[in-house]
Amino acid sequence: VQHCCAHLQSEDPDRISDSDFSTICPAVLQQLIFHPCDHQENFVDTTKPHSLQVWGFGFLAVTIINLASLLGLILTPLLKKSYFPKILTYFVGLAIGTLFSNAIFQLIPEAFGFDPKVDNYIEKAVAVFGGFYILFFVERILKVILKIYNQNQCQDKANPHKPPSSSNGVTCYANSAVIENNGNLGFDSISVVSAQEEVTQSKLCKCLGGHPLSKIGTIAWMVTLSDAVHNFIDGLAIGASFTLSLFQGLSTSIAILCEEFPHELGDFVILLSAGMSTRQALFFNFLSACSCYIGMAFGILVGNNFAPNIIFAVAGGMFLYISLADMFPEMNDMLREKVTGRKMDLTFFLIQNAGLLTGFAAILLITLYAGNIQL
Repeated sequence: VQHCCAHLQSEDPDRISDSDFSTICPAVLQQLIFHPCDHQENFVDTTKPHSLQVWGFGFLAVTIINLASLLGLILTPLLKKSYFPKILTYFVGLAIGTLFSNAIFQLIPEAFGFDPKVDNYIEKAVAVFGGFYILFFVERILKVILKIYNQNQCQDKANPHKPPSSSNGVTCYANSAVIENNGNLGFDSISVVSAQEEVTQSKLCKCLGGHPLSKIGTIAWMVTLSDAVHNFIDGLAIGASFTLSLFQGLSTSIAILCEEFPHELGDFVILLSAGMSTRQALFFNFLSACSCYIGMAFGILVGNNFAPNIIFAVAGGMFLYISLADMFPEMNDMLREKVTGRKMDLTFFLIQNAGLLTGFAAILLITLYAGNIQL
């Protein structure tokens, strides 16, 4: 108002005549409606966190995630427990839910430049997850119904999903779906493992105190190298996410943490079976996990100096692949291997649903209320 009065060039700026008031009324109304002065004063962008916050929270998140690589030593005694497959099934479902939800709620929309408060894409992202979940639910129900129907039709087969065993201690494991043809069970590919060899291998892994690296199976080095590349991309996504906002980084970190728990545990078991001792498996598993720090630093530098949209796009595609093409079949394989009856089938189905919906709900809540919480 003072600026408007200054343009009147009045002799007494503290007093306004009727004619002067009529002249400045449109300008005053425009100021009250559009608040241009307030907009200029509050134009400071406070959405992006400070550099120290980015590095501090990023380092903390990567450190917590890397601790998952050490869980193998803690959980090794639980591997033979009867309830462990149920726990692992829940975490695999949780990883699928968080990775898939983080891709559709956070990474992919951010790659396209969408804002959840402005573009209102959250409802559409929920519909995307709904389409995936409906097909998952219907498919699992149909498989349960068909299994019950086949069991009723084939009374002579006490347990059609139990691997056939011969009298000489040889067990057949199916690597793909069982196919019924003229009442006979057929397998796409079958690997035959002697029960005596299984006992020998397990004893050998326990007795290894540190064999030469040249005697360790090639699969161990392949897993270590691929895991290092995987963790580097995870760190890249974490670093770029924290440069955008703290809650974006928190959401991405939660998704990666839920995925790393079953992933690192599986890698630990593979390294042991390849001939490594427990100390060797822990060392190389943790060494590959440390590449996440390098990825985080690179992601922060790129996110601060360039547009990180391309990183979000790559990470979103990677999260979709890991959740749907990698971990989802793994969850189905666990169900096929561990289920021995109708009650157990229902139990594993409920555990899978609990994991999926927990991961989905966690990322959805972070997306909805991230702007209302200050760290």
